[in-house]
Amino acid sequence: MSLTNRRDLYAGLLFLAFGLGFLIYAQDYSLGNSRRMGPAFFPSLLAVVQIILALVVIGLATVKQNTDDEAIPQTDLRGMGLVLASVLLFAQLFPLVGFALATPVLVVMSALASPESSWKERIWLAIVLTVSCILVFKVGLEMPLKVWPWNS
Repeated sequence: MSLTNRRDLYAGLLFLAFGLGFLIYAQDYSLGNSRRMGPAFFPSLLAVVQIILALVVIGLATVKQNTDDEAIPQTDLRGMGLVLASVLLFAQLFPLVGFALATPVLVVMSALASPESSWKERIWLAIVLTVSCILVFKVGLEMPLKVWPWNS
């Protein structure tokens, strides 16, 4: 058995790691059975499916394919950092300033990760997503959501 596709191998190993991690984590809860499912039943089932998928992908990494083994592209650490930082900033801002002000910060900051978007697109995206989320969560689902800083 020889390796023919490193990308598939890396993807399969990543799937395998996440599947095993979720399977191990889910075991802290009651599994139940198919008639009376416990809280660990569905996550465990999904983890097993992901592990099977990982093994298939790892197996395909050893099959001879007609693809050139291109270099794996460089990871965009700046973009990943901006998206992660925007989520962390949203989590800190939300209790202080509310959903209507924290969401545009999240959207604009995470949109900075893409050099292809313009400021006009970022602003419009922030407005549309903020209004849509307020309509869905506050109005449609009637969730107790702090929309503005003066609401509780």
